[in-house]
Order: sequence, then C-alpha cells, then structure tokens
Amino acid sequence: MPTIKDVAREAGVSTATVSYVLNQKKSYLISPATRELVLDAVKKVGYAPNAAARNLKASQSHLIGYAWHVAPSGGMNSVLDSFTYYLAQSAEAAGYHLLTFTHTDKGPLPVYEEMIQSGRVDAFVLSDTTNDDKRISYLLEMGYPFVSFGRSNPDWDFPWVDTDGKQGMEQAVRYLLELGHRRIAMAAWPEDSISGTVRADGYIDTMRSAGLSIPPVYIQRGEHSEEAGQRAFNCWMQLPPAERPTAVVCITDLVASGVMSAAEAQGVVIGRDLSVIGFDDAPLAQYIRPHLTTLQQAIPEITQALLKMLETVLKKDNSTPSHCLIAPRLIIRDSCGSPSSR
Repeated sequence: MPTIKDVAREAGVSTATVSYVLNQKKSYLISPATRELVLDAVKKVGYAPNAAARNLKASQSHLIGYAWHVAPSGGMNSVLDSFTYYLAQSAEAAGYHLLTFTHTDKGPLPVYEEMIQSGRVDAFVLSDTTNDDKRISYLLEMGYPFVSFGRSNPDWDFPWVDTDGKQGMEQAVRYLLELGHRRIAMAAWPEDSISGTVRADGYIDTMRSAGLSIPPVYIQRGEHSEEAGQRAFNCWMQLPPAERPTAVVCITDLVASGVMSAAEAQGVVIGRDLSVIGFDDAPLAQYIRPHLTTLQQAIPEITQALLKMLETVLKKDNSTPSHCLIAPRLIIRDSCGSPSSR
C-alpha cells in the first residue's frame, strides 16, 4: 500500500509538505504549484489517506515540543537550565505537558519534521535562537505553531519573548555612573550575536548619553567563557594607568568571573580598585568572592508570558502583541564601589 513517503518521493518534497497539503493546513510558503504537484503525486502513486489517522492528528495532544539545549563544552548554561524547569511548570499550569527531545549531528530539522508528521505535539517552544535560525525558517514555512525565547532576523515575523538586554545594560551603566565611574569598559560577545548586540547597544547608548567617549579598546569581544574575561582584563591592563577602566560591565557572569580572577591575579581588588557587573545571576554570582553584582533575567515571568502567547497562537488570536520584552533586575552585591583614589 502506498505511503505518504511514496507521495513525497514522487513529488520531490518533504513528507511534512505532503501532510500539510493533505490536511489542508495553511503554510504561507507552500505555493499553489507545489500543492498541485503533491495532489498529482497522490493520484499517480494511488495513495489513500487514512481518515481515522487524519482525525487523530487534527485533535490536540496537549503536548508542547521543546528541544533540549546544547550545553557549552565543559560547562553548563544556567539560564537555559532554569528556563527548561520553569517552562515545564508554566506548561503544566496552562494544561499542557512538555515533551523534550534532542537531535543528532545532522541538525534539528529532521526531528521537527518527524514530530510534525506524527502529530505528537500541538506546538513548539524554541530557545537559544540565532540569526538565520533554520528552525524558525522551517516552522514558518510549514505554518506550524511555535513561540520563541529569543529573537532572530528582524524581517521575520514570528511570536517571541525575550529579556530586554539593552535596558538591562542601561541599568548597569547608570548604576556605575551614580557611583562616580567614568571610565567604564565592556566585555562583550562577537558582533554576530543577537542578544550580545542589544546588550552592547545599551552600554554604548548610555555612555554616549552621559557625554562619555568610548575608546575602541574598551569594548573587548570574545566567546562565552572565563578565558574571554581574562583576556579582556589583560588587554586593559596594557593601557597607561590613567586610561585603564575603573569599572567593567560583562556580557555574562561567567565572563565576569574571568575578569575578576585575572584582576585578582595582578593585585587589583574587586569592589575597590575595579567594579564589575555581570549578567544572568548564575549560581556562581552568589558564591564567588566578592559576591558579584549582576542582572537577573526574569525566567519565571518569561515562561509564563511564552505560554500565554502560545495559547493565542493556537487560538489564531491576532489581537494580542506577538513580541514581548521583559526587563532584567539589577542585583547589587559586593563587586562594585566608588572609583578608587589609587
């Protein structure tokens, strides 16, 4: 008996595309010509859809698919670990269950395609998004419901909730300005990072609004690692003493810990000679010495907002906003102080 895979092979399209055509679901990027091609293939191979199976797929499973994030080499991603926990709680509170899954080295799309075809989940939640994210492009093409913790290409219209990293960095820099700092540097991510770019914008805009110049050397970019923070600090120490930053805002707590360890190795006292602010409020922020001032992402509120947004997507309710920014909170600890007279 011919299967949906036979139809896909004959038409030269994916099984998910065949499924969408047969179930008469909307997908903005499936052209009338492609639909006609699929229907012709159905006739040619003699495929007869199973009505019972189609009805089963049309019903809700009350499952939300979430791909387990990839931990950085030799470390953990405390933000996404926390996000997964609170996402499961928010899903349960909304009457759903979270179905987590992983994918092989071949990439995530085959797993998404199989889950769509099998009808196992009503929708997906994405995280750890990037520019030109293949998952977002694919789900938009298929017209399948999803929401995202994080943004992607500005011209892609899809529902997302994100931390307002720009506003967070503005908080951090303003706090340092209030303490009397004027030479403030930033340990940042590479320029192709979405969240890294908006956080850097917050730093740059606040410094400029205060009438302060930013020497190019003040912005040091590197990967998400302690070593990146160490390299940034060592670079700043090569400046003449009167030009060295008295305070640093860091893209993450892990990078901040690298700045702090490199500073202490050279006899620089954190909180007195150099003020440091991190981002994320990872567990290490409370336990390193001195305790790290940082920006805490509102993960419980973010997951609740995502589930509310997802419900509107499933109901096809276009009356509510499809984008939401949630501000982080500045947690003041011991790593900041007024500029040292030294």
